[in-house]
Amino acid sequence: LREVIALHVHHRHPPPRHGRRRRPAPLPRPPPTRLTNACPLPPVTLPGAPAPPPAPHLFSDPAEIEALRGNLLAWYDRCKRDLPWRTLVRGVWVSEIMLQQTQVATVIDYYNRWMQKWPTLQALAQASLEEVNELWAGLGYYSRGKRLQEAARKVRWCWGVGGVSKALCSLWVGAGSHLPCLAGAASCWHKATGVVDGNVIRVLCRLRCIGADSSSPPVIDRLWDMANTLVDRSRPGDFNQALMELGATVCVPKAPLCGECPVKQHCRARRRVSMTPKSVPDVEDCGKCVGGCPLCPPATEPWDSSLGVTNFPRKAAKKQPRVVKTATCVLERRGCHGAPEYLIVQRPNSGLLAGLWEFPSLLLAQGLQEEKQLGALVERCIPCCLPAALCIHLLIPSQVVHIFSHIHQTYVVYSLPLDGDVTLDPASSPSRWVTEEEFHASAVSTAMKKVLGDTWGSKRKRGAKSQRAGSTSPGTQLSLHAFLRAPTAPRAAVSPAHGVRMVTPVLL
Repeated sequence: LREVIALHVHHRHPPPRHGRRRRPAPLPRPPPTRLTNACPLPPVTLPGAPAPPPAPHLFSDPAEIEALRGNLLAWYDRCKRDLPWRTLVRGVWVSEIMLQQTQVATVIDYYNRWMQKWPTLQALAQASLEEVNELWAGLGYYSRGKRLQEAARKVRWCWGVGGVSKALCSLWVGAGSHLPCLAGAASCWHKATGVVDGNVIRVLCRLRCIGADSSSPPVIDRLWDMANTLVDRSRPGDFNQALMELGATVCVPKAPLCGECPVKQHCRARRRVSMTPKSVPDVEDCGKCVGGCPLCPPATEPWDSSLGVTNFPRKAAKKQPRVVKTATCVLERRGCHGAPEYLIVQRPNSGLLAGLWEFPSLLLAQGLQEEKQLGALVERCIPCCLPAALCIHLLIPSQVVHIFSHIHQTYVVYSLPLDGDVTLDPASSPSRWVTEEEFHASAVSTAMKKVLGDTWGSKRKRGAKSQRAGSTSPGTQLSLHAFLRAPTAPRAAVSPAHGVRMVTPVLL
């Protein structure tokens, strides 16, 4: 590059043949230009870049924006719900993370217990992950609790105890489009930045008839731009809370209360509903041909007059959940006080339900035979020294179905009551025996609570059935081995080696 520049300068200003070399005169510089917002030139669109949305899908009138802000904030001051986190700086951050994919009614109890247990960020940073998971149990999306604690530790480590507010402000402002961070920045430090969550998406899509897939990245980017345009500069936190409140209480997914909406005069979806069929345009007055607007509904999904404003927003069809089957074994013994105890093991620290406790379980391959299921479950997942012959006494399995957000999970539940003690293998995953009360207080998922409830329900049903049949041992349960044995006369047997009582039925 230096050689090219030197050749270029030499060509334009060759040195004199004789005498002292003259310095070339400097080239005249153009006068500096001032950058203004009102550029007379039309905007340039780079090849391949998405076209800007048409004006009907945007908020371009300053007077309308001011009117919308005023109407929304006045309604919020008059009608807002009394929620515990709206008066506490740190509460905004905690609540917004808890409210992701979770309803307010569910979050309130968890939030109050969380703030009571860890009233400061320092207390949360010093807690163990086990304690965090125990309190979060049942709320779902368990990685949220883990990341909350990681953030608290990062703040405490980077800025010390005295600079928590400054630390959180720095983290939140630099967090991009992460909703809890921006909601906290707006509410606590009055940063004029918008937020976008499910409620806000619904409100904005209806206000501006945005019918494209609301979960697609281009539409989400437009919605963030719109939220940043609308946010009130003097009350950003209240405005964001008001927008989310509007979507949660008035502009709801089904049967919205349009008559009570404080911004109904700005709603293009409501305006379209009030039009006569002849005056309804093919595409939302955007001036583009069908299929040409990036924010209009696709041509394959025309306006449905029976839906009204609930035509917006539109989402892509959900993918079918992945079907998964898991074998689970409920090992039960009698504790020192006679109460039943159950063996639970801890899951790995990564992946689904990371770090939670569960009954010994094994993900089953498709088409795996039942005998191989039992062998694999005992060999790989039960962390105790059980004789191989004991697995034949596993009780007839039941099935428990639990739906995760993306997984249709079926638990094939086996039960094994033990009269004697067993030795846990220290080399396997962390495990422990717990009572029913300790089980519910532990960091276990809702699915495992359903498994235990199903086990208790099956035991009660079998006990009642045995009593009706005049059984001499109403508390006994049939084993899988006994159920599959060839028909013989009824007899009772006790395995002295393992203390497991069985009854062999007569198969009719």
